[in-house]
Amino acid sequence: MEPKGPGHKTLGIKLPDELHAQFSLVAQLDELSLGDALRRAVELYVQGKQSEPDFAARAQAALAAIEQEAAARRGAIQALFGGGESTADGKTSRRRGGEANN
Repeated sequence: MEPKGPGHKTLGIKLPDELHAQFSLVAQLDELSLGDALRRAVELYVQGKQSEPDFAARAQAALAAIEQEAAARRGAIQALFGGGESTADGKTSRRRGGEANN
């Protein structure tokens, strides 16, 4: 059963012929479609990563980087349309009489 519609993504992958043959055989022996077998493989991969000792710290660092980038972009947009100036930390400052207000 292939999920379709909102909330699902299609993934195309390239496999060496030998690995594809092995994967196809294993899926067939387990009476799974290649899509269902691949979904199970991805689920196992994600579960394995979540149990790595440094995974949570790496995920937290990625989240912090995303938030920093979003703040910088938000500041740039505010500077364009809100009349403020973007600063390095993504905040905006308004100028009054040529001087920046902090």
